[in-house]
Amino acid sequence: MVTEHIRQAGQDELPALRVLERAAGEIFRDVGLAEIAEDDPVPVEQLEHFRRAGRAWVSTDARGRIVGYLLAEPVDEHLHIAQVSVHPDVAHRGVGRELIEHLAATPVAERLAGLTLTTYRHVPWNAPYYRRLGFTELPEHLWGTRLRVIRGMELEAGLDRWPRLAMVRPRLAPDGRRPPDIARPWPR
Repeated sequence: MVTEHIRQAGQDELPALRVLERAAGEIFRDVGLAEIAEDDPVPVEQLEHFRRAGRAWVSTDARGRIVGYLLAEPVDEHLHIAQVSVHPDVAHRGVGRELIEHLAATPVAERLAGLTLTTYRHVPWNAPYYRRLGFTELPEHLWGTRLRVIRGMELEAGLDRWPRLAMVRPRLAPDGRRPPDIARPWPR
């Protein structure tokens, strides 16, 4: 296991998260998405917004180095994963999965219907990876108002030059079952 500890990000660590995101994005060049690799990381001001809200987590290794991070925010009855980045030196070792599972176990996630995210449909470490973690495509007719705003901002930013989709992972019932219909999550 690479991850030694998952915790809230510190204010002094925010610039390091930008460096990590830039390094993690380099792999997009390998699948013809150089523009994504060259895109600016999340601005420090926006990272600080997530940090102040208690929704910026870092994953550290045994030496205390940050090897991954995750940002989330409540969006339309779900906890929306705004960003997950894993340093390429520890890619494919479960860091992203551990961050997502940590998020799913937080008290705020347990009060909501589940997790959502938007991602690239065909990039192997995007939609296919999230499917392995229990996410399914969230059809557009089930998008809430805020998810529509997020998708609109992505479209405006030019991210839809490559096929994108919204995904959902419903919260599990106490007995471990998933709800039968993503449009009707388990009662709270």
